Amino acid sequence: MKCYLPRAPISLALGETTYDVTRHALVMGILNRTRDSFFAPAATFDIDNFLGRAEQLMNDGADVLDVGGVTAGPGEEVGENEEIDRVVPAIELLRQRFDVPVSVDTWRASVAKASFAVGACVGNDISGFSDPEYLSVAAAAQASVVATHIRLLPRVADPNPHYHNVTSTVVEFLKDRRQQALVAGVPASRIILDAGLDLGKTAAQSLQLLRDSAELAALGPLLLSASNKTFLGVMFDLDVLSRREPSLAATALGIASGCRVLRVHDVKGTVRVRDALERVMDVA
Repeated sequence: MKCYLPRAPISLALGETTYDVTRHALVMGILNRTRDSFFAPAATFDIDNFLGRAEQLMNDGADVLDVGGVTAGPGEEVGENEEIDRVVPAIELLRQRFDVPVSVDTWRASVAKASFAVGACVGNDISGFSDPEYLSVAAAAQASVVATHIRLLPRVADPNPHYHNVTSTVVEFLKDRRQQALVAGVPASRIILDAGLDLGKTAAQSLQLLRDSAELAALGPLLLSASNKTFLGVMFDLDVLSRREPSLAATALGIASGCRVLRVHDVKGTVRVRDALERVMDVA
């Protein structure tokens, strides 16, 4: 594992605000309007519960809110119109209540477009831009994008993924998706990269990518989505509701290795870890 030492200032544009993330990581709070999420299923499907959770995340210090209407893994079928019905009104309500960047967690260009129209400013696409219209929609809306590595496709089981070298494969994939975004008209300051832990990776492969975050962070602003993930459960033999401490440890490792957007369930704990590490590194 290597610590990440940026050679130049790193800027990240979300909506009308540009953040200096050279030393400071942004905390992205997860908000799922799903019935089959792997973590606390259906807990925030009801719109009142959703808004209550959003208020809690804001009070805990979230810098960004990420709204999803379809889980990444296999589960109930959610059509395009239903996904729009789940996320678009929710994003609109968030923008009315909170002055915070909102991300839409979707791989459908149509859902992203409808979300951008009501105030979302980030398209978080775990499919690696499988929808050919996604990047043009984001560029037209002047939205930021998250390019995520996945071996197959969302919602498709991938029980035995094989890589000759998982880190090299992910690096080349993310370089390619970053270039695609640039060609489509998304500026470099609006492109975020994500190694896609648990997405078509074994626990060992996800752990290797976490350890190699510094190599990935050299490509551009890196998002870490390790919160309560399966690889942590496998490592420590913990069920999904018992992974808080390993999640925070992964966050600390990620920050030290260059991750600058932290997508998490536990915003309060993550903010404390981030702020503590920032102080330690400033002293150093």
